[in-house]
Amino acid sequence: MKDIQYLVRSLGIGATYRGYRYLIVAVSLCLEDEDYLLGISKLLYPKIAEICHTSAGSVERDLRTVITVCWERGNKNLLQAISPCPLFSKPTTGEFVDILTGHLK
Repeated sequence: MKDIQYLVRSLGIGATYRGYRYLIVAVSLCLEDEDYLLGISKLLYPKIAEICHTSAGSVERDLRTVITVCWERGNKNLLQAISPCPLFSKPTTGEFVDILTGHLK
């Protein structure tokens, strides 16, 4: 869990965003079971919502927000470095979680 938090903070995403917690939960779930990456909206969002006592829509919106923060104001160079392929545009939520999960494996 500490490794996930350190990586997320290194990308410029602070704990002041609700999506920070959701992203940490998402990466930890995907590290346990990669099948969550196959069903982001059908499997991952509802599971995070259940754990964090919120709605799947809120999880989706807040994850998109922290990804935008990372892309526009965060450490884009680190994100490019840990990504297995070049990023020319902001990654989707699935791509972002996959990049972080793959880096931490």
